[in-house]
Order: sequence, then C-alpha cells, then structure tokens
Amino acid sequence: MGRIIGIDLGTTNSCVAVMEGTDSVVISNSEGQRTTPSVVAFTSKGDRLVGQPAKNQMVTNAENTVYSIKRFMGRKYKDIPSEVNLIPYKLKEAAGGEIQIDIRGSSYSPPEISAAILQKMKKTAEDYLGETITEAVITVPAYFNDAQRQATKDAGRIAGLDVKRIVNEPTAAALAYGLGKDSSREERIAVYDLGGGTFDISILELGDGVFEVKSTNGDTHLGGDDFDQRIISWMIDEFKKSSTIDLSTDKMALQRLREAAEKAKIEL
Repeated sequence: MGRIIGIDLGTTNSCVAVMEGTDSVVISNSEGQRTTPSVVAFTSKGDRLVGQPAKNQMVTNAENTVYSIKRFMGRKYKDIPSEVNLIPYKLKEAAGGEIQIDIRGSSYSPPEISAAILQKMKKTAEDYLGETITEAVITVPAYFNDAQRQATKDAGRIAGLDVKRIVNEPTAAALAYGLGKDSSREERIAVYDLGGGTFDISILELGDGVFEVKSTNGDTHLGGDDFDQRIISWMIDEFKKSSTIDLSTDKMALQRLREAAEKAKIEL
C-alpha cells in the first residue's frame, strides 16, 4: 500500500504533508517553500505555470493568471455577480449555469484549475518521498456544501489522486494541535480560521475519539483577499483625487496595486 498525503488546498496558499511515524511533516516545494501560492498561469508560449512562478508574472500577464479559484468551486455563475469585476481573468457562464474560466481561447472549470495546484502538491510529495503518490486526503472549510466538496473530489481525480477523505479544516486543525489523543475525554472546542478567502468559526465536539462539527458559521468574503481589496480601493480613490486618473481601468496597474497591497498588509 502506497503512502497517503494530506493536502490543504487553500484560497491563497496550499501545502502538502505526510506522516513520518507518528509525526506529520510539511513538505517543502521545489522553490524551498513550505506553502505554494494557489495560482495558475498560462503563458503566451503555451506553458502552464503553478505556484510561485505563476505569481511572479501576474503583473505582466494578469488576464491569464488565475488565483483564489477556491471561491468558485462548486458554485453557479448566478451566485457570483459581485465577484466577477474584482478579478482580472475572465469568467463566463457555461452549460447548466456552471462557472468557466476563459484563458487564451480555452475554457477551464474551477476543478480543472484546482487540479493543476493539486498536481504541484502531488509532485512535491513524490520528489520528497521518491515514490508515486495516488491517494490523498484534502481539507475543505466546514461550511462547504455537497457541490463544493464534490468539486474538490473532482479536482483530485483530474490531478490523478484517489481522494480517500474530505476532512473539515477545523477538524484537521484540532487534530494537528493534538486534541483527541485521549479518547476517553469528552471535549467541546472552538476553532477559528482566518484564511485568504474566508473567516469562519466551528464548534467541535469530541467523544470516543470522534470529532463532530456541531455548528459552523462565518463570512465567506472576509479573508486576506478582502483585506487586500479594501487597501486597493483606498489607493485607487486616493490616486484619483490627486491625479484624476482612474487606475481601476488599467489591469496591469491593478495587479501592481494588488501586489503592493498584499505586501503592505503582511508588513503591517
């Protein structure tokens, strides 16, 4: 039986880990980083870039660089009217009301874009372990509905992975923290998760070594991306006041603002 890897498929960043004995080890990617930007780009030469290389060229190739795809997993086009104008890449409505991404004359579904990120995670694990990986566990937000969970499974299948389990992110966090080792204790705990796309809280109940999500709530539009967007909007407004130039119509300028906003947020 081969090794099973664990993947955190995040809105902004993703990472992969494997169990070494009784400890989990987060695996560094080919760039030497423990997290990989959840970014996929398509170049004019027909190449596909994933992770940091894709993020590095976002300014000059904004329309063909896809990020925050997790926000569109398992959702219908009619559910995202306010989000379409906040991203430089083109979304359209496909058959059945599904979301499609238009890139250089080709169309991709959100699971297909996510699959590219999962393939990068798979390759990272294979390089570290020296063996082929075919099975994985992938985490999702506790509030993900059946369609969103199925879309995540579909992404795994496209990436060549048999997804053995979809695990709620707060449950994975609780396990990583070491809760649940004493199966004789009954516990009720709160786990909050402030990520790139969402801010949510879950109440977990632990009994007989089993975690049960009793309640979950949150804001699906309150995360790092949204903080960045508020900073970007402020910079656009201030620049417009001082120069009368509207940077919101310039996609390259918008991407430069996005990078500057994220950098300022991290430094603060």
